[in-house]
Amino acid sequence: MKKELFSDAAIYQPYTVDTWLKDIKLAASQDIDGFVLNVGGEDWQKQRCADCFAAANQLPTTTEFSLFFSFDMTSVPGNTTADVQLFRDYLTDNSKSTRMFRHPWNNKVVVSTFSGENSTFGQGSMENGWAFLKSELNKISPVFFIPSFFVSPARFPNITAMDGAFNWNGSWPVQLSASSPRSEIVNAALDSDTDYINNLIYGSRSFMAAVSPWFFTHYGPDTWNKNWIYRGDDWLFVRRWEQLIAMRDCIDMVQIISWNDYGESHYIGPIEGAQPNSQAWVDGYPHVAWLYLNRYFMKAFQTGAYPTITKDQIFLWARPHPRDASSADSVPRPTNYQLADDTAWMVVFTTAEATIDAYTTDDSKVTFSVKAGMTKLSFPLQPNGGMKAVMIRNGAVVTECNPIAYRFESRPGVYNFNACVAMSP
Repeated sequence: MKKELFSDAAIYQPYTVDTWLKDIKLAASQDIDGFVLNVGGEDWQKQRCADCFAAANQLPTTTEFSLFFSFDMTSVPGNTTADVQLFRDYLTDNSKSTRMFRHPWNNKVVVSTFSGENSTFGQGSMENGWAFLKSELNKISPVFFIPSFFVSPARFPNITAMDGAFNWNGSWPVQLSASSPRSEIVNAALDSDTDYINNLIYGSRSFMAAVSPWFFTHYGPDTWNKNWIYRGDDWLFVRRWEQLIAMRDCIDMVQIISWNDYGESHYIGPIEGAQPNSQAWVDGYPHVAWLYLNRYFMKAFQTGAYPTITKDQIFLWARPHPRDASSADSVPRPTNYQLADDTAWMVVFTTAEATIDAYTTDDSKVTFSVKAGMTKLSFPLQPNGGMKAVMIRNGAVVTECNPIAYRFESRPGVYNFNACVAMSP
């Protein structure tokens, strides 16, 4: 049975059909199977979702690209029986679309959530509330429910509405804090999937895993009051994919977090449209190179075998300034900023043995010898330096990655723990 690979997509008000179509074509070109539309409680989002379905309908019928809804229960009300109507509206409008994703086990429409563990829909308990909602949605179209509830997985057997579960927090080492031992920080565990799989009794219920390259958000008390990092160092994106590939027999679906959530710095799509007031730490820090890196590991997850490398390529990423740098920013350093390292992270694909020369300044050089295949490398950054890597074989330059606009600023204007991500041509 095919492994499904989706990317979480936020809904922004200025998005048009053309915006969605451009993004969908780019995602499909990298073999992503579809978007998970992250729906909030605002009424205008219904039209933006309709625009997304309209864009997907413009694809050739031979292009497989599907959509399903994830309801953000931190925004969507779920306290009364009347709150079911928003869910009804989305399914009534879209469930018959050929672009609506249906679970391959039974062809039911997939519905997901972010949170929802406190929603009762007027039924006295979370368990009864979601059972009620699902029964109402089943009147429109049979639903396959894969929520992300932030509860102990030990509760899953008693939540009868669940057909599976999505481990949203599985992407990052969320257990780390500034007081964690250094050995634990460097060897950060991503091991929460096991509890999910065991409590789902895998095979009777579906498991959707998460993968993400980064996490940093920097909103002050006057806005959303979200200001922290999870450690994204040590090639987090790659290590997480390697883990999911190794345990692929227990995973039906993977959701990439995210396509365009700029506010939390884990976007792999292009920077476009109206941002959620995240320009200060997003503008000038592209991540599309991660999208191209993602494809290699995604294909390995789908097939169980890593693809043959046919092109020499370099991927580089690093944060904008030293971890301990000071700024006049009105919002303080993010919580757990101490978890970050002043390091450039590199992944190279090589068709044969080669030498990699890495630079932070013109007169600095760190040299690595690599064999054919995929190799993870890193090198220390220098204040006010840049990052550059050159691949050499038989005395000739094969390719290089040189993001000339990048600078590791010693005196940043704002605290920014996002990443600049680049790739060779």
